[in-house]
Amino acid sequence: MTAALQNYKARMQRVLDHIDHHLDDGLDLETVSRVAAFSKFHFHRQFAATFGLSVYRYIQLARMKQASNQLASADTQSVTDIAMDAGYDAPDAFARAFRQRFGQSPSSFRKSPDWEPWLVALGPLDNARNKLMQIIFDHTDVAIRDVPPTPVAIIEHRGDRATLGDTIQRFRAWGRAAGLSAETNPTFMVFRSEREPAIAADYSMDLCVGTDQPVAASDAPMKAGVIPGGRCAVLRYPGNSNNLEPAALYLYRDWLPASGEEARDFPIYCQRRLASIPEVPAHEVVVELFLPLK
Repeated sequence: MTAALQNYKARMQRVLDHIDHHLDDGLDLETVSRVAAFSKFHFHRQFAATFGLSVYRYIQLARMKQASNQLASADTQSVTDIAMDAGYDAPDAFARAFRQRFGQSPSSFRKSPDWEPWLVALGPLDNARNKLMQIIFDHTDVAIRDVPPTPVAIIEHRGDRATLGDTIQRFRAWGRAAGLSAETNPTFMVFRSEREPAIAADYSMDLCVGTDQPVAASDAPMKAGVIPGGRCAVLRYPGNSNNLEPAALYLYRDWLPASGEEARDFPIYCQRRLASIPEVPAHEVVVELFLPLK
């Protein structure tokens, strides 16, 4: 990558980071173009050419994603407050926009989220962050650590990734009932299949939370388990992401063959540290990808 292109992408990345930090504030074209040090007369076209959607739509989708996360997890926050955070002056306008985007009213989504249309509606946001602005890794981004074994409570997701949201809801509900906190209990995702297998029903992933408290039989489908200890190649991902495929691809395609290391017989997994979405903004989450080594 040339220095000029690297600088251009860095300026665009500053814009995305600024939006993440200020979703609850007034965001306009002049402000975000100034963050990137681009002319406001051209910036809207530059942004659309880079990310595949307009600045306005990007902000709108980011706010809707934040609002849906708040609805799904923060029972104490009113729909009116969530609507205000999303930039709407009235809850009825927010409800119309939410239903149009996700096919459910905010109150219905809070009670029983339908995650399949949610994934489809937010696809352009995921594409903008993870496909059009590819992160470039190199060997200095990878550290080898001796990781201690971690006792965890596990819920297994087996089947179409479109239904993963329901599993996440059960996982979070159990954690809240058990008194576990994202700030004190590490959370893990163990990837047992490709992100998009040829057959959707073959998608397989475990959600885990670090705890040594017993898991009762009545807590099923939760069960006790262990993230095994041992040497791991650890790649820290900049900011939160729902798509770690680029990072995993770098580890398998570039880092592992050049390192002389061999992968251990345990799947690649990630840990989200400090706190967990949606309790804090995306930019406050630290994501690390672990490739177990022999």
